[in-house]
Amino acid sequence: MDYDDLLKVDLGKLSTAASDWKTVFQDLERLADNARDGMKAKSDKARWQGANATVTRAFVGKTAKEFDDLRREAKSIWSVMNDAHGELEALQRRAKDLTAEAGRAGLLVTSGQDGRVKVMEVQCTPESSGQKKLDEMQWYADTLTDIVSHAGEIDEATARALRGSHGGNPDNAGHGTYTSLDEDMFPRAVDLARLGNDASSTQRQELRRLWESLSPEARARLWSQQRDGLLDADIFAPQVRRGAVDDGAGPYDVEDPGWGDRWIHAQAGMITDAGDFIGNTDASRHMNHYLEGSGDTLNLDVDRMLTDDETLRLTAETSVAQQQDRWRQQALEAFEQSGGKPVSIPVETPAVGYTHSDRNWYLAVGSAMSNTTGAVTVVPGADGRPQVTLDYQVNVWDRYNWDPGKSTPIGPTTVTDADMARLHTTGLAREFDMRGSGSTQHVELGSGSAQLPDPPDPGRDGERTDPGREGVR
Repeated sequence: MDYDDLLKVDLGKLSTAASDWKTVFQDLERLADNARDGMKAKSDKARWQGANATVTRAFVGKTAKEFDDLRREAKSIWSVMNDAHGELEALQRRAKDLTAEAGRAGLLVTSGQDGRVKVMEVQCTPESSGQKKLDEMQWYADTLTDIVSHAGEIDEATARALRGSHGGNPDNAGHGTYTSLDEDMFPRAVDLARLGNDASSTQRQELRRLWESLSPEARARLWSQQRDGLLDADIFAPQVRRGAVDDGAGPYDVEDPGWGDRWIHAQAGMITDAGDFIGNTDASRHMNHYLEGSGDTLNLDVDRMLTDDETLRLTAETSVAQQQDRWRQQALEAFEQSGGKPVSIPVETPAVGYTHSDRNWYLAVGSAMSNTTGAVTVVPGADGRPQVTLDYQVNVWDRYNWDPGKSTPIGPTTVTDADMARLHTTGLAREFDMRGSGSTQHVELGSGSAQLPDPPDPGRDGERTDPGREGVR
């Protein structure tokens, strides 16, 4: 299945087929009940003997069993098709919504090779796209590609479940029994979760899609059995759009550096030493990474950021407080629908911007985006009342760049943002993405406002043992 297939497929036909199989199941259920409670019951109670009685009683029993097998097979087929329709309809709607949204942003979405989706600007200009637009296009392409992959996996799971329900023998009904696609997807999810840190990027993406597709009951079983493996596979990775909020200094390495640029680069290297001296170790680390010029994404120590920075803590607490009542209600509704069985639902807050109040992190990151992801789980308590808990992580992301027109004092030196930004333009330094997630925390979601636990102990003070080793000199 590719992008065009997903957008154009007529899922109404699948809905009609599922409805027809529901009718078949209901008719066969009545026939099976009549065969069991009527024909077979009378045969069992009858007092008759002889060869004809033996043969007839066995025939009646076999016929009643065949009716019941056909009933179970019809129910499996209906359940699988109904579940598949719901999944595919939601994915198709999401793909259409994102495509329309991208169009309003001046982007064109088309099918690419190997199931991927391509996104480009509708209007081409001589100037290259800025970082903000590049990140936007990449997010749409990646997200739509993931949706297409998800739809293909649902299609394949449906085919396997239908084959399992039918068994391939037209003369022998009643094989695999499916109440939904869970019976097909859950074993695969367990296998992937067991890989933990060894899971490839492709396997982690598949696991996240399975996590999304599983029913709340199956998701709760997976969480209770494979929690560590799921966390190792980054199951709580944020799904909101992450990207640059501005274009930074613009294109990279498009001008030749002069002696003045090289002098600024050398001065910036000395600033990292000053930053370490006055305790701004992360500011020094991030500037070092910028001056090194690799452009590689830098991992943020969010646990230590939460410990150090009150603004980030308040941002996370407020985000959860604004959503927790809705999350709790959704989870309790799923718990009730499951008949009191444990359930888990994935949750995520919207992305919000904030500015660091801690001096070290302000110089290292400045303003950033954050959100909270996790799962709300409901289990029956000892007193029979549902217990609602939240497992969550705080996520932070930003792009390290310098905005012309500003200056930042660091120790005895004042850094002019325009001079630092020019290092990117001349190829002496390079802007980069910063991303990170905190440790998974656990909290009860009672009827009142939840009190989030203190940030976990970072386990280190964040000092760099040798700034010069990062290749700036």
